[in-house]
Amino acid sequence: MNAFDLPSVAHVMAGAASGGAELFYERLCAAHVREGRRLLSVIRRDEGRRERLAREGVFARELGFGGRLDVLTKPRLGRMLRAFRPAVTVAWMSRAARMTPRGDWVLAGRLGGYYDLSNYRHCDHLIGNTEGLAVWMREQGWAEDRVHYVPNFARDFSGYGAERPAFLPEGVPFVLALGRLHRNKAFDVLIRAMRRVSGVHLVIAGEGPERAALEELARGEGVADRVHLPGWVQETGPWLRACDVLVCPSRIEPLGNVVIEAFSAGRPVVASDIQGPREIIAGTGDGVLAHVEDAEALGEALAAVLGDPARARVLGASGRARFEREFSEGVVMRRWAEFLAQAGVR
Repeated sequence: MNAFDLPSVAHVMAGAASGGAELFYERLCAAHVREGRRLLSVIRRDEGRRERLAREGVFARELGFGGRLDVLTKPRLGRMLRAFRPAVTVAWMSRAARMTPRGDWVLAGRLGGYYDLSNYRHCDHLIGNTEGLAVWMREQGWAEDRVHYVPNFARDFSGYGAERPAFLPEGVPFVLALGRLHRNKAFDVLIRAMRRVSGVHLVIAGEGPERAALEELARGEGVADRVHLPGWVQETGPWLRACDVLVCPSRIEPLGNVVIEAFSAGRPVVASDIQGPREIIAGTGDGVLAHVEDAEALGEALAAVLGDPARARVLGASGRARFEREFSEGVVMRRWAEFLAQAGVR
């Protein structure tokens, strides 16, 4: 198919300044541009996101996407969509779905979590980024042919050079966690687990409301000298390539983008046995699962992988092969192309 024959698409994102869905939105829009597809990107006002998208050739339009009293965004968005005339419009998460009007386009809601589906009642299709989400949508009464599983892809970190954080002591092993400092991510459990992994440092790259509590917990657990919270890190590839283990200890994690990123980087993964990580890892040799909310089990799993370099290498290689089969850009973009081609024909 000629690139000019590809169904055009509008992606509407009203998300926060940072987060897994927001970062994947940027990657997906850039990938659509690279494949030559006509694209309209509409985002909540965010200078950083606008500039990052522009560097990838995506020139986003910005709207307020405010609360219930915002009466301007929906009509303005409608005018943008009518002018662009997409075959398919994809609304990312609940706020965008509520504020995206119906029109002469197919409307799809893209979900990365178990959200209130009443926000999506006027959508023609739903897209879940895990098979578990797709099953759940059907259980809520959505027809089989209106629900689609399209996973995220991660950047390919295989070509990145490994670079340890400059603040780490020379030669010490370190485990890496990535994500918002929020209770759902269970970084408190991870910090308590560090008491069971002596001589190892922990880097939690992220920011959020739990920072002060996590710092206090690290001091109380006697591991503050081995726990580092450097804030958000825009370029995580070098740290991923350098870490000894990527750990995802979440209490709630519908997908677990960081697991896929670790697969891409060829690093071993230890994750909590919850939702997305379970779907990705259970029954495979691609990672290790530990009981949720169990610092002792998480510490033991980390110690087991760190203490067995041969096993760590096997886990990393297996994860990398899984990435190439299921989560690489080429594989996932083919699935998006199939969905858009199918949905774009009324």
